[in-house]
Amino acid sequence: DVPGTTTDAVKKSMELLPLGPVVIIDTPGFDDEGELGKLRVQAARRVLAQTDIAVLAVDGTKSVSDTDEELISLFEAQKVPYIIARTKADLTAVEKAGIDYEIHVSAKTGFNIYELKEKIASLAKQTEKNKRLIGDLLSPDDTVVLVIPVDKAAPKGRLILPQQQVMRDILDSGCSFLACQNTNLRSTLDSLKEKPSLVITDSQVFAHVAEIVPEEIPLTSFSIIFARYKGDLDTLLKGAEKLSNLSDGDTVLISEGCTHHRQCGDIGTEKLPKWISSFSGKKLNFSFTSGVEFPDDLSGVSLVVHCGGCMLNEKEMKHRAAVCAFQGVPMVNYGIAIAEMHGILKRSIRPFKKDLDS
Repeated sequence: DVPGTTTDAVKKSMELLPLGPVVIIDTPGFDDEGELGKLRVQAARRVLAQTDIAVLAVDGTKSVSDTDEELISLFEAQKVPYIIARTKADLTAVEKAGIDYEIHVSAKTGFNIYELKEKIASLAKQTEKNKRLIGDLLSPDDTVVLVIPVDKAAPKGRLILPQQQVMRDILDSGCSFLACQNTNLRSTLDSLKEKPSLVITDSQVFAHVAEIVPEEIPLTSFSIIFARYKGDLDTLLKGAEKLSNLSDGDTVLISEGCTHHRQCGDIGTEKLPKWISSFSGKKLNFSFTSGVEFPDDLSGVSLVVHCGGCMLNEKEMKHRAAVCAFQGVPMVNYGIAIAEMHGILKRSIRPFKKDLDS
């Protein structure tokens, strides 16, 4: 879906102090009528799958409508923390809200706008978790080697988001990292006086890196790290078993959370279909989704292969996993699938043994 069309929510990234970077989604009308209205309402409902906090803007000069009550019921059913913002406070006598999650505001005068931001930030803090990407696997002063081949899909001169986030988590853990390409990995390892505590690689060069990194050095991929961080690692590992049990004519859905321009050698649309077909030895059908696209109906799909989800929040990833689980469709992550097809899955999940044993 393209944000900004007549039926879709409009997304805008911005800084919301004191919270920091956020994505604000302005949904279509929930009370629209007609055929187009139905599509707009569906889009509004779909947004809840990725919503961490909801702000319901209610006309402060009127009473709460049946549609507003329906939305509140949806928030509560889907366990989405919410705030009711009663607008047009400049046009009506403002009474003190009787509930903590309600506030009177005025866009015209700025009344209570700062307080609304504070309420949003307080809700965000309540939903925060102490989950770490890899910090819980490290000890102070550990060294991590990051294998980062030049990615044609990444903006020129930049690293992609998973790499940046892993780097930050390493630094927050009081540790250091060395970054190299797979072409000079061997010399990088040789230059170290002590063995690194962990090697993390881009999934596309998993097999090559596994040949170079000694067996005693823990090895995994950025994609598997994000599978653990935003999803259920054990469920995704079970999904990998389906790769060996596909049949001729099966359909494999390959889904990415980002919408980058496809280029020659793209991992999602080119490399993975070739690897999966070769590994399974079957004649398969492939379908593809990207961005906010993800079908509610998986009829005819035998396996979902999903990216690491770095551009999606945890709530959206868990929603997609739940859709698959409810319809009995196995789901596997890019990195896990690639490791399985190259015979290195057991090694690549070894760093997460405690997670899998718990």
